[in-house]
Amino acid sequence: MNIPNAGAPARSHYQGLFIDGRWRATDSGAPVINPASEEAFAIAPWGGVGDAEAAVAAARRAFDEGPWPRMTPHERADVLSRLRDVLAAWADDIVGLVVAEAGIPMSVARPSQFDAPIQLFDFFIDRCKVFESVRSLPVTTFANRHGSTILGAGVVQRSPRGVVTAITPFNAPFFVNLLKVGPALAAGCTVVLKPSDFTPLGALLLGAAAQEAGLPDGVLNVVTGGTEVGELLTTDRRVDMITFTGSDVVGAKVMAQASATLKHVVLELGGKSAMIVRADADLDLVAPRAAQELTLFSGQGCGLWTRHVVHRSIYDEYLHRVTTILEHMPLGDPLDPHTVVGPLIRDTARVRSEKYVAGAVEQGARVVAGGRRPAGIDRGFYYEPTLLADVRSDMTVAQEEVFGPVGAAIAFEDDDDAVRIANDSQFGLSGSIWTAEPGTAFAMAQRLQTGNVGINGGTGGFSPWAPFGGYKRSGVGRELGADVLDDFTEIKAIQFHAG
Repeated sequence: MNIPNAGAPARSHYQGLFIDGRWRATDSGAPVINPASEEAFAIAPWGGVGDAEAAVAAARRAFDEGPWPRMTPHERADVLSRLRDVLAAWADDIVGLVVAEAGIPMSVARPSQFDAPIQLFDFFIDRCKVFESVRSLPVTTFANRHGSTILGAGVVQRSPRGVVTAITPFNAPFFVNLLKVGPALAAGCTVVLKPSDFTPLGALLLGAAAQEAGLPDGVLNVVTGGTEVGELLTTDRRVDMITFTGSDVVGAKVMAQASATLKHVVLELGGKSAMIVRADADLDLVAPRAAQELTLFSGQGCGLWTRHVVHRSIYDEYLHRVTTILEHMPLGDPLDPHTVVGPLIRDTARVRSEKYVAGAVEQGARVVAGGRRPAGIDRGFYYEPTLLADVRSDMTVAQEEVFGPVGAAIAFEDDDDAVRIANDSQFGLSGSIWTAEPGTAFAMAQRLQTGNVGINGGTGGFSPWAPFGGYKRSGVGRELGADVLDDFTEIKAIQFHAG
């Protein structure tokens, strides 16, 4: 089941879904659309409830009866290292799929969608190697109910949580697939991975890599399908945990569906993150980063800084500099190595951006950059990087996640005003502060209601040591960090009478 297409990337054809270590044929398929050409370049197997049932059963059996959760952490790390080596050998195929499925330009696809997730996977393997499944409790003395003095001791055991449903989005498919699957497998869990309907092939590739690396049957399963498949994976009593990345609206539904069986959930949801630019900020550094935050993945990133909260004294200069950069950013074919801005995932996403811009103008905002479909490009779901000025914090565009290349510039008077504006949001995922006074920025950062704050650009990259997640409607729980495997484990206290 595939569409003959000379431009289709390698590993874009699969005979079925990856379930229980083999390929299970499906009754139907769904076209995979290249957002830059609007053409289908492959047909992906489309799963149903029966396929999801089979995947859950395989994962349950592999956890209850198979070797994976009973391996030592070092043994699991060895298997995951083989999987990592297979993925490394398939680097060009993975990048090709990311470009074709998600429309991410080649200029950023390899560093952000292959190099970075592989580094994350290395981190998960390293954390697996040093994982302590048993930690000693301190030896203590206490009086028992009869008044005798007892010497007691014990251990805290961390055991794999069980079957994990991982549901991933389209905007950074390979990255988030590894972000979910990596720590779950390292902790000893078994996984059913459901990718976005728009980007199924990268997930199926991960199944093929697991088969190549020799993961035990049923440890990793990959299914596609509609809402009925997702609902089974979030409600089935055989599933112990759900890790989901997506919109806050869908995340709330996932949480509600999981509640009936009291599953453990980790939700990484939307954002409307504030980029605070104080009067003493170096605009030579700030303006390029601001433009990048509006154009990376065509603005389709939950942690991007899309509210630009700028001191009034430099507001006009800031707008001028960012607008100049945006107007000269190469937009077009993702396969062109010079392209920086690619298409949105579908026309619905482009229309959504257009509606938010139009609504902002009606509420009094000004378009200072972009705000339209690019001239001369007849195919592809493109929208120009857009910067809105004179935005107030109470405007819809300042409160709701656009998930497109649209930024809102809001002027502030002093630091208290900046913090107030930044916190005036139902979201709280990320943010940044730019200033010549890092001490002041640190004090402000402690007041921000958000899960992540970068001062003057932070570490300049995605540190796996930093827990990632948000306040409010930006989610529940955290991913990454030194204890990245802990969320995928259950805790058991075993106490004993020592004397």
